[in-house]
Amino acid sequence: MKTGILFDLDGTLLNTLDDLLDATNYALSQCGYPERTLSELRMFVGNGARNQIRMSLPANASPEEVDQVLRIYKPYYTAHCQIKTRPYEGILEALEALRPDFSLAIVSNKPDAAVKKLCADFFPGIYALGETPDCPRKPAPDMVRRAMAAMGVERCIYVGDSEVDILTARNACVPCLSVLWGFRDREILENAGAQFLCPSPTLLPQMLREIAGIG
Repeated sequence: MKTGILFDLDGTLLNTLDDLLDATNYALSQCGYPERTLSELRMFVGNGARNQIRMSLPANASPEEVDQVLRIYKPYYTAHCQIKTRPYEGILEALEALRPDFSLAIVSNKPDAAVKKLCADFFPGIYALGETPDCPRKPAPDMVRRAMAAMGVERCIYVGDSEVDILTARNACVPCLSVLWGFRDREILENAGAQFLCPSPTLLPQMLREIAGIG
């Protein structure tokens, strides 16, 4: 039985930050709030759309205000999630190199509709799961377990770019490979307890084979 490789999406496979920023600022401006910068949003993403919007709003914003902005953000982002978003250089080649030895899947805390839309276009044929009401988002291990069941694997390696991903892998009791080209820097990942650090997509296949004990 093959080992599964579970990938985070934003900051790991796709550089989605510009589209996330545009959608966030559109929703904020529609509700009369100040816009955010790219560097600010970089630290807000990774733990679901609600958390992203909550952190983008003023600290005293009520849950009702979060809901108001979120109702505008979600459909707008789903409709505009492919304007500036692109795979990181070398990612498509790395996935092709992994296919013979591993089963692949994608798990993301972004809304499921956007995840499936993006993955159908950029990564067709790979199982993809986003945030849904019936599956607790990362860092809960539920997404990992659901993806493993869908792939039919009993062991996997998790690949992500954030402290949320490290905690997700820990909660699911699977090894984690943290990438250095995403939305968090090395210091944040090391402070979160990163096990393995990958500096480039071109090194992903080699490092994952080493972690899995293949060749």
